[in-house]
Amino acid sequence: MNTSQLSHRLERVASYAAGFNVLADIGSDHAYLPCYLCLNDYSLKAIAGEINEGPYQSAWKQVRLSQLEHQIDVRKGSGLNVLHQGEEVDVITVAGMGGPLIASILDGGKDKLIKVKRLVLQPNVASHAVRKWLMDHQYRIVAEDILEEDEKIYEIIVAEPSVATVSYTETELWLGPLLKQHQTSVFKKKWEHEKTSWKRVLKQLQLGNKSIELEQKQADLNRKIAMVEEALL
Repeated sequence: MNTSQLSHRLERVASYAAGFNVLADIGSDHAYLPCYLCLNDYSLKAIAGEINEGPYQSAWKQVRLSQLEHQIDVRKGSGLNVLHQGEEVDVITVAGMGGPLIASILDGGKDKLIKVKRLVLQPNVASHAVRKWLMDHQYRIVAEDILEEDEKIYEIIVAEPSVATVSYTETELWLGPLLKQHQTSVFKKKWEHEKTSWKRVLKQLQLGNKSIELEQKQADLNRKIAMVEEALL
């Protein structure tokens, strides 16, 4: 992977972040994503944020190698803290982290989101945590994507601020309101796998000593299994 040839996953993320004026890529790692977008759009300005020293240095190196110092500002810091108050950022990407961490990053930087027009989020796991945060903070999901790469399945959630109240059912939070509507083979593969995994856990729990906590876990798993079975076409 390099700045001219992204992984399939990052290429999809990039496609949803294109066409804006100022991009902030949080947890930018080697800054491949902002470099790729800037090389394809010379008017784009970008911020590559990274909390760890190693990836921060790697990002700077990649920006210099790509001769994009005039377009990309590499900053070290936690989450949205790398953005300055009142800075004109109109699209933010956060890719390759767990859903709860992405939700936590957004929550910790709510004051930096006021002028942002679009969020492009790619959680590796627990996408429902991201959708729940978006719903609770009045963001409407405008696009969703699901793909398989190197035997892993990834979801991409694209959201924009909404004037109207946003409400999703539990099934939509888990499976994705748009992914559920247009079920691809990858979507079905993911949820058949999840369902099988939950059934395996349920079988193990049924062997344990009875307790209120155990019964609650079993009820929760049964509910989620039924939810997926009902949703799959």
